[in-house]
Amino acid sequence: MTTPAPQAARSRRQYVTAGLASMMGTTIEWYDFFLYGTAAALVFNKIFFPAIDPLTGTLAAFATYAVGFFARPLGGIVFGHFGDKIGRKSMLIVTLLLMGVPTIIIGLIPSYESIGYWAAILLTLMRILQGLAVGGEWGGAILMAVEHAPEGKKGFFGSLPQAGVAPGLILSSLAMGAVATLPEEDMLSWGWRLPFLASILLLAVGWFIRIKVAESPDFEHVKSKGHEVKAPALVVLRQYPKEALLLVGSKLAETTWFYTVVTYSLSYATTQLGIARTVMLDATVWGALAGLFTIPLFGMLGDRFSFKWVFIAGGVGILVFAPKYFTMLQTLDPMTIKWAVVIAIGVVYAAMWGPEGGLFSAQFPPEVRYTGLSMPVQIGAAIGAGLAPIVATSLLAYGDGDPKYIVWYLSALGIIAIISALLMHGPSRFALPTASREASTHGGARP
Repeated sequence: MTTPAPQAARSRRQYVTAGLASMMGTTIEWYDFFLYGTAAALVFNKIFFPAIDPLTGTLAAFATYAVGFFARPLGGIVFGHFGDKIGRKSMLIVTLLLMGVPTIIIGLIPSYESIGYWAAILLTLMRILQGLAVGGEWGGAILMAVEHAPEGKKGFFGSLPQAGVAPGLILSSLAMGAVATLPEEDMLSWGWRLPFLASILLLAVGWFIRIKVAESPDFEHVKSKGHEVKAPALVVLRQYPKEALLLVGSKLAETTWFYTVVTYSLSYATTQLGIARTVMLDATVWGALAGLFTIPLFGMLGDRFSFKWVFIAGGVGILVFAPKYFTMLQTLDPMTIKWAVVIAIGVVYAAMWGPEGGLFSAQFPPEVRYTGLSMPVQIGAAIGAGLAPIVATSLLAYGDGDPKYIVWYLSALGIIAIISALLMHGPSRFALPTASREASTHGGARP
């Protein structure tokens, strides 16, 4: 029989390990995902689509970028299904491999000059696999952190895998920034491949980290009670359609804002404003570095006050800062540009992203939580983030180079997110009793 003291110590080790492992694992996966977006903005139009004019080539590169987002809902459904039936941990290991291996392959794909349009086809296929991986990974990482977390700290622990976005973005920006200093010919021939091939090292680290994590106590509780459902996606659609729609509406603004700042702005600043790509990559690194600290901070504020109201504050931030953001880019001043990106990522985005794990996961019961969290969030990501660079590029052209229509678009999504968050449930609706969670964690004993 296990004594109470060792059980408590074991519980602390488990939730701390789960939180840190979720953060480090998502860092690796987001490195892979962001690397593609950066390369799409800087080099893929020249490597894989050189036969068409620069603007159309950029749109084509962003189209292959968008394909990954449209694969994410399918990943959310598939991995959510098995995550709710088999377990969170095993799905996280599979999605890590499904992200890392295609990233390495992208670094090996020959250029258009070597194999013609097969290069773009292979690139698109790898992007689809990446999208499937992220679609399944995000929900699992959030749940492993939130469901292991002690009461009163779900916002903070839920923000840890969210904070993994920041070092992933930093690493990918630093990697592309380093090869961007190469002569143009070297950059386009072999330099851009190095950050993709380096993913093999990160993949090995991620595998080692993920196998150390214990299964979620909430899932173990569901399993011990025999509460698994045969078709989680159908249960979500039939019993929780309102919750699913609210997650889609909330996700649209957060993800569109982020990818407009991180991906589209890189293309806009370098091609329309003539800003050096190193300036934008440097600003992105500083913005991500700020987010590394502010994302957990906003998660803790969610614990202290309310996940809902902190998220809404971020939505208001989009309404206030979107017009100012583009004005600051247009100054062409490197320091002003840096501050614009730092505020956009480290404040506005972090206020929505930090409490999102705690807020969104509270909308569904444990037996369908992986699916309920993943499916609508990835649909919102596909619509918002997947189309963000394409929509922004088209709206800029419609405005004859004036980004005002982009600002209007972002503001409209911000209003939708605010309304959606207002209608969400609080964190106590589907919370398991503490005694039940602890019993599941320590071998399924009755409380």
